Amino acid sequence: MTSAKSESSEKNAGDETLGFDTRAIHHAFDPAEFKRSVQPPVFLTSTYGFESVAANEAAAALGGRLYAREYNPTTEILEKRLANLEGAEAGLVLSTGMAAFGTLVLSLLSQGDELIVHKTLYSNTVAMVEQGLPRFGIKVVPVDLSEPSNLDAAITDRTRLVYFETPVNPLSAILDIAAITNRAHARNIKVAVDSTFASPALQRPIEHGADIVLHSMTKYINGHGDTLGGALLGDAETLHMLHETGLRYITGATLSPHSAFLIMRGLKTLSLRMDRHSASALAIAQMLEAHPAVAWVSYPFLDSHPDHAIARKQMGQGSGMLAFGLKAGFDGARRIFDRFQLLTRAVSLGDTDSLIYHPASIMRARQSIRKDAHLVDGVSEDLIRLSVGLEDVNDLIADLRKALQIL
Repeated sequence: MTSAKSESSEKNAGDETLGFDTRAIHHAFDPAEFKRSVQPPVFLTSTYGFESVAANEAAAALGGRLYAREYNPTTEILEKRLANLEGAEAGLVLSTGMAAFGTLVLSLLSQGDELIVHKTLYSNTVAMVEQGLPRFGIKVVPVDLSEPSNLDAAITDRTRLVYFETPVNPLSAILDIAAITNRAHARNIKVAVDSTFASPALQRPIEHGADIVLHSMTKYINGHGDTLGGALLGDAETLHMLHETGLRYITGATLSPHSAFLIMRGLKTLSLRMDRHSASALAIAQMLEAHPAVAWVSYPFLDSHPDHAIARKQMGQGSGMLAFGLKAGFDGARRIFDRFQLLTRAVSLGDTDSLIYHPASIMRARQSIRKDAHLVDGVSEDLIRLSVGLEDVNDLIADLRKALQIL
């Protein structure tokens, strides 16, 4: 865990005046400090040796630069770079997005505390808040945060954290970060925002008042579907606690240095990719909205989206995620899925490849082994989630049109 406000490199001394893309490529790395290597080296070591007892003790005093679970030079560069891009003081990278959520809540919350969440969350986060946290005596309070005033009645003297996604998975609903954080802060409650669907290229929640930002770096930040990762960004004091308690001995969910290298490679093209994802997704959303077989489309930058004004206020573009439903419902969704030639049937998102997913089909399959499996709040059986990739948009539209012909 490192602070974005304590850079020692002269290369980054005037970094705040540089543009987003320049910082995504250069921040926190000076080739002169690494034998002139243009790319950050991958430090594959599980521990560190020292030339003397005094040096060993000095490293320990810096916060555990003794063992690779606690510190790695490659991951340190990524933490500094992400924190800088988000406008945070410090960053902590972890093995997955769920590791980031687990580290966040298990570090900040204790038995008897209350966590307020938006009523709709990523399905694995739902499993954590419904099944995991109650086992430790942490009460989870779901609230419809699309109306920020609902927060007022939900906060008690035991509330410690408000957590939500925006855009919200999978419908791409948009929550008003500033309105929610203003109400939470009035009661001295911290706010954490999962900004995975947007990435720091399109949305920076700290600029709107949030205290902590969470990312599944597996998605847009990496962008190539070849590694997993999670991140927490925020103030230095909180991030120090998340590192010292969460990463060190609660979850131990260390990001591998090779994954950090891959994610930094992806980060360098983040802005360019998000431009393409967003432009293509808007074109596809407009096509689907006009298609006679489509019942509804949810995309934040469509004029028809109910949260369009909020999206325009806090996002630079609409991102690559959209959801839609067919007039033929659940059965129609299953029929068109076997007809795709270009779109890949897969559950992840944010890749260069376009990925399409029907949550209700997966849920029904899971019910054969888990009777308690259910769709998250607000997700209907006709919902299809599409992560628009970087292929030629005309090819993607043609693939969708061909599949829809049978309806």
